[in-house]
Amino acid sequence: TDEGDDQPNTVTRVRTRRAPEDQITALAGSTRLEAKKQRRREGREAGRRRAPIVSEAEFLARREAVDRVMVARERGDRVEIGVLEDDVLVEHFIAGRDGGSMVGNIYLGRVQNVLPSMEAAFVDIGRGRNAVLYAGEVDWDAAGLGGKARRIEQALSSGDAVLVQVTKDPVGHKGARLTTQISLAGRFLVYVPSGGAAGISRKLPDVERKRLKDMLKEIVPSDAGVIIRTASEGVSHEALERDVRRLQAQWEVVKEKSEKTGPNKPKAPVLLYEEPDLLIKVVRDQFNEDFSTLVIAGDDAWDTLHNYIGHVAPELVDRLHRHVGPKDVFAEYRIDEQLLKALDRKVWLPSGGTLVIDRTEAMTVVDVNTGKYTGSGGNLEETVTRNNLEAAEEVVRQLRLRDIGGIIVVDFIDMVLEANRDLVLRRLTECLSRDRTRHQVAEVTSLGLVQMTRKRVGGGLLEHFSTPCEHCRGRGVVVDSDPEPPTDDHGRDHGRSDRAEGPG
Repeated sequence: TDEGDDQPNTVTRVRTRRAPEDQITALAGSTRLEAKKQRRREGREAGRRRAPIVSEAEFLARREAVDRVMVARERGDRVEIGVLEDDVLVEHFIAGRDGGSMVGNIYLGRVQNVLPSMEAAFVDIGRGRNAVLYAGEVDWDAAGLGGKARRIEQALSSGDAVLVQVTKDPVGHKGARLTTQISLAGRFLVYVPSGGAAGISRKLPDVERKRLKDMLKEIVPSDAGVIIRTASEGVSHEALERDVRRLQAQWEVVKEKSEKTGPNKPKAPVLLYEEPDLLIKVVRDQFNEDFSTLVIAGDDAWDTLHNYIGHVAPELVDRLHRHVGPKDVFAEYRIDEQLLKALDRKVWLPSGGTLVIDRTEAMTVVDVNTGKYTGSGGNLEETVTRNNLEAAEEVVRQLRLRDIGGIIVVDFIDMVLEANRDLVLRRLTECLSRDRTRHQVAEVTSLGLVQMTRKRVGGGLLEHFSTPCEHCRGRGVVVDSDPEPPTDDHGRDHGRSDRAEGPG
């Protein structure tokens, strides 16, 4: 109403303007692109601050000291592969014969809708639920925007056909993740058609990195890029060139299919390139001179792997062993037994301590407890530190074996001395150097929690061997309308005391 409509003696309250610091700050440009830049910048800064965990000589010596064995088994309608280090299972892969992961597949998809406020586009790739393409995964150099802002609504519209590659399988209610930055994986390198630079694994010695970099200048086309794998250490010029030429030919086939016109033009959505099956993929990415043996059970698996290794790495053929006999190969190497333990929530450490691993929608939390471990001389600080060092090694093994990804928080038992905290963090980072999956360890929080992120490789061990409870639907409790008396400490492990008091 107008001021003239107010009754006499009416007091009007004028709301003060909101302070600028209380208002949401808008970001010029793409939020996802800016977040990607920040992550890269913070990662570089953290790498510069962090001292080397182990020397190059120590790393190579420890790598050679570990006895690595790969075991492949065909059983029923699925194929399984286990990786053992000193007879301890550290990784497990599983897939059905009808195909498993979509990661690496290239599709000509159809844009269904674009959400500018989410900086994302939903794309139909012909595999059920629509996949999502975020602005941070768009190849802007190939988008042809000219001088326009790098916003996803400028690059894509509903109904557009777009060449995409799957980077992450669907998980739960989330669709597959896509990128338009296409890459093709080979045995020694990853070929990036739209690249222009060469990336080399930092796990390789400096001398070897320089040798490979010099070779790449002669082999890789100027308009393409490559990422050198750790498996390329010591590889010959001819083998590296053969890998590049093969991947280059694969890309030309994909490109030709996507650009066809006339009656032969592909109608989106359509699959243009499919990654090889699990057997070939795991052996291609992992099996190298570091492994002493590859044990194979099953006629089809033997024929497939023997032919593949004989073609791409004939020097490793003598390390293939065909399993024969009545005993199951996984039972012989105690893989089934170790898999069963990996499905449990609680993990026992060699000295009697425990890990309790809980997975939530947001993150995975690992709680370290002393359990039955009471130390062997020394004081409380020494006892706690020894337990934490054991826990650091086992945490990394469990992450690899269970294929846990996303945000991970490890709650180590409190240590008083900063030197001991640094020692545990170094041990954790050192063990992670064996993990081929991309990961990053953040700084320790003020509460003593270690934060890290890890990229998930497959569907997860627990997901493959379990289904949600039909009664509680995965919540872990059944809600009752009548209140129940609380149990003692809600079933919490008694091996760990209150944080302020330390372990009991």
